Amino acid sequence: MQTSAAAKRRALVIGSSMAGLFATALLRRAGWEADVFERSPIELFGRGAGIVTHEELLEALELSGASLKDLGITVKERVALGRNGEVIDRVDFEQIVTSWDRLHQIMRSVIPDNHHHLNHDLVSVEQTMSGVSATFANGRVEEADVLIGADGYRSTVRGLYFPDVRPIYAGYIIWRGVAEESELPPSLRETFFEKFAFYLPERNKILGYPIAGSDNDLRKGRRRYNWVWYRPLEASSLPEMLTGNDGHRYELSIPPPKIKRSFIDALRRDAMEFLPSAFSEILACIKQPFFTPIYDHVVPRMAVGRVALIGDAASVARPHVGMGVSKAASDARVLADCLARHDQSPERALLEFHEKRLPVAQKAMSRGRDLGAYMLPHDVQPNSGRGVQHVDLHSVRGILEHTASLAFLSPS
Repeated sequence: MQTSAAAKRRALVIGSSMAGLFATALLRRAGWEADVFERSPIELFGRGAGIVTHEELLEALELSGASLKDLGITVKERVALGRNGEVIDRVDFEQIVTSWDRLHQIMRSVIPDNHHHLNHDLVSVEQTMSGVSATFANGRVEEADVLIGADGYRSTVRGLYFPDVRPIYAGYIIWRGVAEESELPPSLRETFFEKFAFYLPERNKILGYPIAGSDNDLRKGRRRYNWVWYRPLEASSLPEMLTGNDGHRYELSIPPPKIKRSFIDALRRDAMEFLPSAFSEILACIKQPFFTPIYDHVVPRMAVGRVALIGDAASVARPHVGMGVSKAASDARVLADCLARHDQSPERALLEFHEKRLPVAQKAMSRGRDLGAYMLPHDVQPNSGRGVQHVDLHSVRGILEHTASLAFLSPS
């Protein structure tokens, strides 16, 4: 990454989730001034949700100045279970698995506190020939050379420029939770905990893998297991699921404490009847499972003048691809490279960024839809036009090999 020797340019980064932290850190390393503004009045946290890493994420961490020490747990094998818990297939697949909280912790540590601003809810953006200004709900106005929308899939910045781009519901939800290793039955801890495991009945995907414990504790017995169940849900049933125990109807997702107890109780009952005992026993140890509807979207442009969109603000691929944080990190890395190389022409830099990263976003969304078609009834699965390759994505071996793999981005 180049560092500009010219007078420092300034960037406003909206949103302090992973995309925002990577953008802020990498721009600062590239010689820019960068401040990140977060709407939340408190530091973000991710409820311990698991994250699968890729090489491009590790490279971006190093370039950001973040430490890779004790990043997570290295899992060397993936296994598929049958209904009775027997292993029906396995593949060698070495990968570091970590948690959202751990990644946020190490990236937040490289952002100086005086450049990280909480309780700043963006209201409007104005562009001129020489710069951009942002107005926040608290009355603060900030000016800079560029503005980076890194404010997630409900992005305010995206809404200002592409109001018609909305997350598209995929027809299924994902239940998640983390179980403490120490609370699992001894037989599970000894035989199952170290595995990246899958159970793949028709139109359902259940998987799990180990992650660090609280405060990134990697000691045996102190770790956690990340548990995931993709389940079909008709769009007509979604409003009821998104109505909280407080009676409030949430739009795209619901805060975990607001999920009705009846839905969690039904999940536990279904798990006992439907899942191998290993997966149902792990769920029994999860105090607060939560769900998120699965959406995807992609913007037609990732840059408009002096404004860029990165991470989930620009595009969301379904979680089967396992590249949400990696894509955010790579977006930020390419953006910083372009701005360092063309720091006297921010519009040119952002145009180059758009041209490089939009094809990646489009490929990721398409791949997510192909992998997610496994969740659809056979008579409504889309014809992807990829024949045998498409069928292979939905075989047991194919799911083991292609879930959370970025091989599809490599030149064929």
